[in-house]
Amino acid sequence: MKVLNYEEVSGFLQVRLNKWTFSDSVIQRNFKFRNFISAFSFMTAVALEAEKMDHHPDWSNSYNKVSISLTTHSPEGLTQLDLDLAGKIDQLFLLYEK
Repeated sequence: MKVLNYEEVSGFLQVRLNKWTFSDSVIQRNFKFRNFISAFSFMTAVALEAEKMDHHPDWSNSYNKVSISLTTHSPEGLTQLDLDLAGKIDQLFLLYEK
C-alpha cells in the first residue's frame, strides 16, 4: 500500500476531511456527543466499520468525548485506507452527534 505524501494528505483534508488535523503521519479528530451513551454507540459503529475494513483506529473516550487517530502501521504512514476510514467515521458522526 502506497504511503501518501504531505501534499496529497493536506489537499485531501482541505477538500473532504476539513475537521481532521494532520501531524507526524497521523490524522486526528476529536468528537463531542450529548452523553456517554451516544459516544459509546458511535464508537461501536466505528468499530464495526473498522473491522470490515481490517483497519483499526487508535482512540480514547472520556464520558461524551471521543478522540480518534488514524495511521497505517505497516507501511508506517498515511495511506488511502486511513482517509477512507476517516470519511466513514465522519458519516457515522452525523448519525450520533448532539
